[in-house]
Amino acid sequence: MIFLFITFGFGCQTNASSGMGVADHSKSTYLELQRKKVHRYVIFKIDEKKKEVVVEKTGGPAESYEDFTASLPDNDCRYAVYDFDFVTSENCQKSKIFFIAWSPDVSRIRAKMLYATSKDRFRRELDGIHYEIQATDPSEMDLEVIRDRAR
Repeated sequence: MIFLFITFGFGCQTNASSGMGVADHSKSTYLELQRKKVHRYVIFKIDEKKKEVVVEKTGGPAESYEDFTASLPDNDCRYAVYDFDFVTSENCQKSKIFFIAWSPDVSRIRAKMLYATSKDRFRRELDGIHYEIQATDPSEMDLEVIRDRAR
């Protein structure tokens, strides 16, 4: 029991004391999506060597939601933001920004824990997020789920 406590405590201490930083490029890329509409989506990953969240991929304004979901790995965790445009029932054009914590069931436990413990810190860096979705399966972030949350 003591051994488990020490192992668990060490993991938490390392993560809590060092934490994951956020690369300046990650923040500026998010702002380009939010303010300038340069990107439809941004996919972020944790660079364990640098101990920070970095941009892995961006999608241009013309890319679809299917392009976005196809860009997420099937077997590893990621953070993502998606700028969802839609028309309201009053025929008004609107946009909502979604933060998605992608943690597929088949990803490594270590990756799931790393992304779970770093999420809140990273999420706080991104002002202007409207909705947050945690998905372990593609069905949990299907386009219909996004549409329902946005309205």
